[in-house]
Amino acid sequence: MAKKKWKEIAVFLALTLVFSSVFWIFIIKSGFQSKNAIFYIFGLMWSPGVSAIITSLIFQKSIRPIGWKWGKTRYQVLSIFLPIVYAVVSYSVIWLVGWGRINKDFSIDFVQFLTIGIFLSLLFALGEEIGWRGYLVPRLSKVTGFTSTCLISGVIWSVWHFPLIIFSGYHGGTSVLYSLICFTIMVTGISFAYAWIRLISGSVWTGMFLHAMHNHFVQSYFDPLTEDTGITPYIIGEFGAALAFAGIVVAFIFWKLRNRLIHF
Repeated sequence: MAKKKWKEIAVFLALTLVFSSVFWIFIIKSGFQSKNAIFYIFGLMWSPGVSAIITSLIFQKSIRPIGWKWGKTRYQVLSIFLPIVYAVVSYSVIWLVGWGRINKDFSIDFVQFLTIGIFLSLLFALGEEIGWRGYLVPRLSKVTGFTSTCLISGVIWSVWHFPLIIFSGYHGGTSVLYSLICFTIMVTGISFAYAWIRLISGSVWTGMFLHAMHNHFVQSYFDPLTEDTGITPYIIGEFGAALAFAGIVVAFIFWKLRNRLIHF
């Protein structure tokens, strides 16, 4: 049984690598900030999802194992608000300590931000989550323990972003190495929450909410709301120390809750 699960995981990862490579090349050649990049990013983010659907059809003859059911609503609510909570706490500390300050010139259309903005973020995030949490995490959980499942899926998720961080300018205003380190710590850390909620709820939609709300609020609100005070690029965003530390805290909390998962 374990050998078969590892084979499924290997096929899924191989397909993800093939599909993702196409979009990595497009994004790197055009530039992360180019006008066409958004379409390539959409394709990239759906590469794990398409790979998961294909792999599921090959081995299970169905896409049901991905976890389409809604599950208990409390886990969906937790998924929506958890990223907002750790972002609010992280940026509040940043502003209070002076590692960054609130940009008084920043303005945003909150109606658009909370409607169209969130919808698009959900649509983009779903592609990745069908792959990472919908397919990969449940398969890993059948062959290894919770801690290993989180670490393996988190590192894979992190490394999948590396081509963009290294070659396309998708990183903070610091060195590429510093960005890689902070990003990997943050992503691996929050993977503990993503995996725990996915496994206990049985729902891929929890991952979609977690991913979308993280991306939308961090990238489109808190980052532009924060003005540089000198050290700021080293602290804010997905490539800074604050969210890396938040990722460690989140990992510890959900690691402590691991015994609540019946499977383990």
